[in-house]
Amino acid sequence: MADFTWFKDSVPDQLPVKQVYGIAFSADNQVVLRIEDGKYKLTGGKPENAETFEETLKREYIEELNIELEDIHYLGYLLVEDNSDKYAQVRMIAKIKDIYESHIDPATGKVYGKELVPATKVKEYLNYSDLAGNEMIEDAIKLAIEFYGGTNV
Repeated sequence: MADFTWFKDSVPDQLPVKQVYGIAFSADNQVVLRIEDGKYKLTGGKPENAETFEETLKREYIEELNIELEDIHYLGYLLVEDNSDKYAQVRMIAKIKDIYESHIDPATGKVYGKELVPATKVKEYLNYSDLAGNEMIEDAIKLAIEFYGGTNV
């Protein structure tokens, strides 16, 4: 089983980035979660064709949830240590610009559900078993307050 450690720093140059996921906030301080097989998840995926983290996140939100993002900020990364494999999973925050009707994800052929949940309840919905995932959500909420305002986040 992999071990996860949360860092708010930039990803070290020698560490490969295998994933870019986001925590996307609505104007009324809710977070959109993807629903897959009855489970709530964050949305994102693997960078393609030398994309920036922001480009990856925008593409993945359109592909998986048909949601347009704006005002994207780097949050940090999860260091994943899986046996001899070490890599980073980058996390970003973003504002939701527009939510469109669900469609088929071209990468998986699935139509995912999506739900807006209060930012204060995101940890309950995601139900991470590790400290790193919960720290990441707490830091996302703090950064969202800093960039997007509001104390209800």
